[in-house]
Amino acid sequence: MARWTHPVSARRILVTIDQRQLDDLREKYPRRAESPKINRFEDARYWVRINLKRVQDLWLDRSAPLRILDLGCGSGFFLYICKLFRHDVVGLDRDTNPMFREITQLLGVQRVAADINPYVPLPDLGEKFDLVTAYRICFQRIGQYQNDHWNEWGPPEWVFFLNDIRTRFLRTGGRLLLDFNPRPDGSYFDADVRENFASHGARFFRSKVLFAADPHERPRFKDLKTRDHQPERVVASR
Repeated sequence: MARWTHPVSARRILVTIDQRQLDDLREKYPRRAESPKINRFEDARYWVRINLKRVQDLWLDRSAPLRILDLGCGSGFFLYICKLFRHDVVGLDRDTNPMFREITQLLGVQRVAADINPYVPLPDLGEKFDLVTAYRICFQRIGQYQNDHWNEWGPPEWVFFLNDIRTRFLRTGGRLLLDFNPRPDGSYFDADVRENFASHGARFFRSKVLFAADPHERPRFKDLKTRDHQPERVVASR
């Protein structure tokens, strides 16, 4: 509903990105024949469309400026669009893909190189955030994919992670959004993990799990500190 009632022009976002420089990166880092579409990170049209939906689903096109941390930020398109809506952003991702590194530099997105491992605190970023996001996460996977199955974090690993985020990275009133990749059977996590999330105050919506900084508060996809108008740098029209 938020996207229908407050449309934002993806085209006006696309014209702010230098496609020629992205094409140069594609030549520098050629696609493998078996690469799926979602890994074609220089495809700005595709990624702007996907990440604009993410921005609008969290009402970030209308909220007051927030400090946002994106875990597993990849090539940085989500944070780039957040910047256009005047949010203050930083990404965190492992530094194993040089194309990610160069695209985030091209987009002007600050990026911290770090892995996310079980029972290991995230690096100290020296501040707290209004919103922490993690889209299409893979960091909960342990070991190799075998027999159509990943070994994944269980409740103890998630409890450590949630406590680390809540105590060290979320401001009072802040939110954490986890967006999971679907498994081959269509599920997103085991029943005991869902039960554990629920015990920590999670709100579920399809692949997404939303947490408030305070586990006793109900998290909201819509930030209460919303603006009454669209920012000037992105025109709200189709």
